[in-house]
Parts: sequence; structure tokens; C-alpha cells
Amino acid sequence: MKAVETVVVGDDDGVARIDRWLRRRYPHLTQGQVEKLLRTGQVRVDGARVKASDRVSPGQAVRIPPIPDAQTAALRVPEGISVKDAEYIRSLVIHRDDDVIVLNKPPGLAVQGGTNTTRHVDGMLDGLIFDAEKRPKLVHRLDRDTSGCLVLARHPRAAAFLGEAFRDRDTDKIYWAIVVGAPRPKVGELRSWMRKAPGPRDADREMMISAKQNEDGAVHAVTQYAVISEAAQSAAWVALRPVTGRTHQLRFHMAEFGHAIAGDPKYKCERPTPNNLQNMLLLHARALRLPHPSGGELNVTAKMPPHMKKAFEALGFEESEARDPFAPFEGNRK
Repeated sequence: MKAVETVVVGDDDGVARIDRWLRRRYPHLTQGQVEKLLRTGQVRVDGARVKASDRVSPGQAVRIPPIPDAQTAALRVPEGISVKDAEYIRSLVIHRDDDVIVLNKPPGLAVQGGTNTTRHVDGMLDGLIFDAEKRPKLVHRLDRDTSGCLVLARHPRAAAFLGEAFRDRDTDKIYWAIVVGAPRPKVGELRSWMRKAPGPRDADREMMISAKQNEDGAVHAVTQYAVISEAAQSAAWVALRPVTGRTHQLRFHMAEFGHAIAGDPKYKCERPTPNNLQNMLLLHARALRLPHPSGGELNVTAKMPPHMKKAFEALGFEESEARDPFAPFEGNRK
């Protein structure tokens, strides 16, 4: 709608709260947008300002300001981001509702900026405003070369809720990795103390090393793993479930276990990496489930990136071997 119009409440509408009446008429508007229209007086009933909880009845006249249609609102590109970047970041969205956005982050794209990092997810979040008032907020992160599920909060209440869920370990995350060798036992739990090695503070360069419990900066890390399939003794497809959320935890644990993640330039082990698996890190945040800010549970699965699909094909792995990413750990759910 491009001009102010007056809409008469119909008999079929009955008596209803004005915010709910507006949401029924303009379903692409969020509750926050509706409340802003009312709070700023852009919507009036019989010429008077109203609150979200006020009711309208058949016969009353509602002044409606110009409201973009759903398609126009979705395509709007804010200032500060190029159309190309907006289209790109939107192409990564695999889930979106009024509270949460989930991206399938590709490998090689940093989540936040750092030394010599100018293009990153945080710098493109203006492209994910859609019909909200502000850009979404990051509530956790993935390493630059790790692909998969990345959660964003669309407003402050959701950010607080999701941040607490990640801190309190109420989230359940499953990663898929191809590791060198064939881990034994096939199912287990890895526990260790680790700390950051001295060196540059750039997050892309930091390194975790083994530590003793009483060392300065030592943190305890716990990872559950399950072997899904093997390619002889040279490589294995493993599901990983981080119980704690430490920096580089999965990569550190698998290397320390003697089965480093293939393609990892930092965390290696003595076993040789097959030649066709050396180019890129084969670690993917496959699935997550977490409490939703508006109630219930959010369960999202991210497709594998092309380089990981090629590795699966080369090793003879089939995704159908693990239709439910959480199945290997269901008997030990957090």
C-alpha cells in the first residue's frame, strides 16, 4: 500500500484487539512493527490514538499508513550493504520466523571480522533485517572453515533467551566430520583440559593445547562421538556432539584422540591423511535443536557443502546411513 487509507472494521471482524486485527490484515508484519505503528500514532481509530490492547468494533474507522506488501518488505535492502551481499546472505537462510534465523554458513566465510578479514557474516547482517526493525544478532559462532547451522536472534528478547540457552547447554548440536583412521571404540566420550597457546589474538590463528587442571586459563572440554561409517582403515565418518562449547574443541579432541579431522591445517595427528582429503576442513555443523523463544523446540538440519559431498562420494559414504543426525546419541541426551 502506497498511500494512507481508512478501513472500516467489518461485521465479520467482530470485536478484537487492534494489534490482532492489524496482524490478521497484514500477516507479514511482526508484532514489534504493529506495536510501533500504534505507539507512534500512525494507526488511529476514529481519529484517536490507541494502544495495542485497545479493542475495535464493527463500524469503527481505522487510519492505516502506507504499508509495504510482503514481497516488497522482504526485498528491501537497507543502507550500508550492497545488493550483492544482501542477496548472498539471504541465500544462506534455512530457517526464519519472528524470533530466529538460522543460516547454513559455507566454509571459508568468517562469522566475525579479524585481522585481514573484511567480509564476514556480522558485516552482512543488515541484509537479514527483512520485516524486522533491526538487524539480527549473533548468539554463537562457528570457525571460519566449519560449515553449517549458525543461529541468529531477530530481537533483544530472543537474543537474551538464546544466549542463555547456549550458555546453560540447553542446545543440542551435532557435527559431521571425516577423520583419518578408524576410531576405536566406535562410540565414546572424550574429556580433557585445554588452554589457548600464546600467540596472536586473532581468532583465526589461536591454537588450543593440552593443559593441566590447575594451569592458568585451563578449561575442561567434553565431546561425545559415534562412528557412522568407515572407508577401510583410512578414514571414517563420525558424528560429534559437543557437551561443552570450547574454542576448537572438536578439532582438538579428535587430533588428541589420534583421529584428526581431515583437511585441518592446525590440529593433526600421526596418521596420514588420504591425498583426496587434504584440501579443506571436513567439519560440518549438521543439525541443532534448541528451545524456541516463543515456546516449543526448534530443530534444523543443514545440507553439506559441495567439498564435503565430494569427499563422501570418494569414500563411498551415503547420507542415508544417518537420516536422523541425533540418533547415535539419543540414549545419552543432555
